[in-house]
Formats: sequence, structure tokens, C-alpha cells
Amino acid sequence: MKKPAVFLDRDGTINEEMGYINHLSRFKILPGVAEAIRLLNNNNLLAIVLSNQSGVARGYFPIELVDEIHAYLNNYLKERNAHIDGIFFCPHYPNGPVVEYGYICDCRKPKTGLIDQALKTFEIDMSRSYMVGDRWTDLEFADRLNLKPILVKTGYGLGDMQYILPQKNLTPGYIAEDLLDAVHWILEKEKHTKNNKTE
Repeated sequence: MKKPAVFLDRDGTINEEMGYINHLSRFKILPGVAEAIRLLNNNNLLAIVLSNQSGVARGYFPIELVDEIHAYLNNYLKERNAHIDGIFFCPHYPNGPVVEYGYICDCRKPKTGLIDQALKTFEIDMSRSYMVGDRWTDLEFADRLNLKPILVKTGYGLGDMQYILPQKNLTPGYIAEDLLDAVHWILEKEKHTKNNKTE
């Protein structure tokens, strides 16, 4: 049976935005993230991370570091009775010096290839799914897929909200203080949807 998913950006949404996370010590998980993801787990919503990691193609860090960071994230959440269902990331960047990854791809957000990867792994009800991120590209990504778009004020969120979104004609379905606030809003929407179906 298909389940709704909450697609999550990584940098600026789950962890502090620090530019390129080129060392594990720079990966700082934001307050409330474990609680937010645990709420998704407990309410039968898939929690799936979708992230651009062009630093691989640019030669700033190896792809193994991305895997190391995600293993750390998974362990951090496991210790707090939460889990990410899947993590999909794009290591590419056009003309990046690391030839293996330095090309035009279909998975760099706001392109939608990461969703194609997720759909091969999970049975997802896209009509009831959400995208949460701190960048205008996350909102454009959501728009292309008819996902419900949520902008968090963490990371680049406040700046993009003030300076970028008015130029892009993109409107979030909700502007959240952080991921936990976003998840509370999602759960209220889901509750409302279920109540309408039973009336």
C-alpha cells in the first residue's frame, strides 16, 4: 500500500548550513530534528532525505565522506528512537573537476531524478506527499512534482524568503520556524484530511 512521504532537504533543514560539509565535525544536527522525524515515523509517513552534494564533483570532499555523514545521522537518530527511511543525494555538478561526477545530470534539484530513485525503492503516494527545505530550489522541485512545499526559516530560509522567492513567483504552502514546526503542520494537515474522509 502506498504511503505519503515527507521529502527532506539536508543542509539547512536537518543540520546547520555551513557551506560545504567537508568534514564530519562540521555536521551539526539542528535542535528538534530527532523529535520531528520520530513523529513522522510514528504517524506512518515516510521520511526521505533528498540532497544536492555537488562538493563531490567539485573535488571538495570524497563521496565516502557523504556516506560517513549519513551513517552518523542514522546512528544519531537510532539512539533517539527515530529513523530516516531513505537517503538519496546528487553528487554531480556540470564540468566539475572530478570527471566521474562532473557532468549534467537529471538528479540535481530542482531536477526530479532523485524522486525517480526514491520511487524505485518505496511505494509512495505522491498526491499526499510533502517537500521540506530551506532553499527556493526545494520549492521549485516541489512545484514540478505537485508536492506540498514547506520552507523552513533555518539555513538559507529567511534570506531566500525575503530576496529570492519574490523574483521566482514561488509560494510555500507553509513557512515553518524549523523542521519540527513543519512536521507539526504536516500532521495537522494529515489529521484534517483523514477527518474529511470519515465525515
